[in-house]
Amino acid sequence: MSNSPIDPVKLDKLGEVAIKVGLQLAEGQDLIITAPMTSAPLVRRITEHAYKAGAGVVTTIYSDEEATLSRFRHARDASFDRAAGWLYQGMAEAYRNNAARLAISGDNPMMLANEDPDKVSRANRANSAAYRPALELITGFDINWNIVSYPTPNWAKLVFPNDPEDVAIAKLADAIFKASRVDRDDPIAEWKQHNANLKARWTWLNGKKFASLKYKGPGTDLSVGLADGHRWKGGASEAKNGVTCNPNIPTEEVFTTPHRLRVEGTVSATKPLSHNGTLIENIQARFEDGRMVELKASKGQEVFNKVLDTDEGARRLGEVALVPHSSPISASGILFYNTLYDENASCHIAMGQCYADCFEDGKTLTQDQIFAQGGNKSLIHIDWMIGSDQVDIDGVHADGSSEPVKRKGEWAFSV
Repeated sequence: MSNSPIDPVKLDKLGEVAIKVGLQLAEGQDLIITAPMTSAPLVRRITEHAYKAGAGVVTTIYSDEEATLSRFRHARDASFDRAAGWLYQGMAEAYRNNAARLAISGDNPMMLANEDPDKVSRANRANSAAYRPALELITGFDINWNIVSYPTPNWAKLVFPNDPEDVAIAKLADAIFKASRVDRDDPIAEWKQHNANLKARWTWLNGKKFASLKYKGPGTDLSVGLADGHRWKGGASEAKNGVTCNPNIPTEEVFTTPHRLRVEGTVSATKPLSHNGTLIENIQARFEDGRMVELKASKGQEVFNKVLDTDEGARRLGEVALVPHSSPISASGILFYNTLYDENASCHIAMGQCYADCFEDGKTLTQDQIFAQGGNKSLIHIDWMIGSDQVDIDGVHADGSSEPVKRKGEWAFSV
């Protein structure tokens, strides 16, 4: 591998950070990894660090772009309403037995761009329904889990289209290493400090107990009510199994659960949304009583609308997240076509499923209690970016008084 454009030392550090910061894998704990085949070099580093940390059994499930495309090109029509439910049931059983979960993100975001959108949406719907038993254990934070990224060739060529493949891969690798803080001498110490900074932010927000957030900017005049008993989080947090993990590497956000019935006004996206091979650009939306009642986009509008027809909760919000405009990912100026990165460049909202853990006593609330407090239910969870250096955000108290949270995209309070 000596001719690889990817720095092997930093790749090894990323593997170590995934295990020691991302998962904080416990002695004897099993690990399930999902990964594109092209990310095998990182899978091997992670697997080695996992066993060194005392892992029980590490199992990797690989996906292959060519095989995925074969389905869309050659499968019978009935195939697109099916999913490998047996596999997801097995994963759910593993999580119930306290296996940790690690996903390597690196699939070509435009892989399905030229395939039949109806087949894509049917396959996604079948997959979402089959995956739900496993996904609920992840979104419910029953276990420690983590997502990291690997610079696969097709993703790199999309982000840096004017460069030869090896140069594009090297550039994307550098961007990933920088965002993941593994370009530093002691990444684990850097993550400790970063988590402390994020904690100071969400501790301040939790102390305020705002009733809603008010967004003002070009094309945006939006009020987002916050769920009853909501709790802000960000960076490292403790799963129900007692393990403290960093679910997303990188991460720059603090986030909470909005009230699905209390979103009003208009909002304009500040970055394109890359979703299943479609770039959805210049999104403008209007909300009434929490529901998106109007959607416009200069590109990809039909695709987005189709996704939002998935179920009743798909046109309501499940997450609201605050990110400083000066975040390293924003400062890079790169459009990654990957939500894990692009959402950390900008304040964002998510359509669909809420996080059960973003409530006071979230670990003990039932799904019905979460719903009663304003939490949203859906098969989808899609983040899109609404923050910039031209957007101001105020926290509004129950009595109507307000105070600045963000000015021109930056934190307006000191901690």
